[in-house]
Amino acid sequence: MSVTKPENAAESGFRSEFFEDLFEMEARSFWFRARNHLIVWALKKYFPESRSFLEIGCGTGFVLTGIAAACPDLELAGSELFEEGLEFARRRLPATALFELDARNLPFTQAYDVIGAFDVIEHIEEDQIVLQEIQRASKQGVVITVPQHPFLWSGVDELACHKRRYSAEELRRKVTQAGFSVIRMTSFVSILLPFMLVSRCTKRKAEQVGKSEFELPALIDWVLELTIKAEQLLIQCGLNFPFGGSLLLVAVKADANDCHERPLKVL
Repeated sequence: MSVTKPENAAESGFRSEFFEDLFEMEARSFWFRARNHLIVWALKKYFPESRSFLEIGCGTGFVLTGIAAACPDLELAGSELFEEGLEFARRRLPATALFELDARNLPFTQAYDVIGAFDVIEHIEEDQIVLQEIQRASKQGVVITVPQHPFLWSGVDELACHKRRYSAEELRRKVTQAGFSVIRMTSFVSILLPFMLVSRCTKRKAEQVGKSEFELPALIDWVLELTIKAEQLLIQCGLNFPFGGSLLLVAVKADANDCHERPLKVL
């Protein structure tokens, strides 16, 4: 299957040269590790009977690696627009099915129990189309994370080629319009929001941004990870945070009745 590539980063929603940096920093960053922990919990909590999972925009495979370790019986697959990202993902996941695909045009219909999109749809202008494609391709539902609060827009978002930061209302509306029923939505990175706000206010332009938010001294990174873990314990106990740097959303399909069919084989 051929994939039509955008001509530049602004159109594609991502800079392919960033994959090498991501591959090197993800495991060292409290934010990526904490997000993985939350994603794994959400999958186990809300889709305990799922047998197959597809990650849209899997990047270097860091999230899929975390899911594979925590859910060894789950049949995993990943898709990515950029072959450069898949090259790194294959290093981490040599036995996992990985596809070069455009999320706006998925060649699947009810092929995977659950589909995940983790900090992906904010990169895509046609996010509503992507959500509709996910709805068609999934059997049970979806797990999504996105950056929250438009007022936090800064040079970090510009450098990352984000099209938007979401409000909770916007994300819920778009997911519902795509044919899902939202069963859980909460902010995360909430306790650290004041510090994030200060950091973003000093980096309003892309040229002011470095790797400082992700490459921290080991002790500070450890303390921040403990803070996020404490926050996640509250989320797991049922608390929904109204404010935070990111949003977690879990939604199910209204017609997700047959959760035990085997996924369609993709050639």
